[in-house]
Amino acid sequence: MRQSIRKRRKSMSSNLTEEAKKLSIPERIALVEEIWDSIAEDNGCFELTEVQKRELDRRLESFRMNPSQGRTWEEIKRDFLNSK
Repeated sequence: MRQSIRKRRKSMSSNLTEEAKKLSIPERIALVEEIWDSIAEDNGCFELTEVQKRELDRRLESFRMNPSQGRTWEEIKRDFLNSK
């Protein structure tokens, strides 16, 4: 029975992947963002490790010290999509 479930899950995953490949790159990126958002909503807050917390604190402090440095997510995404 377990093998049957695994086969169905693998088949479903393969079908979803094939359908996703039919989308344009911007559509696939939007789909991934929607999926990620739905996971975050369903799962609540993710527990960060101490290392991750320290890294986020370091980045936040760096941003506070130099707010004009760096790029927004929208800028990065736009540049990435325009590079293809």
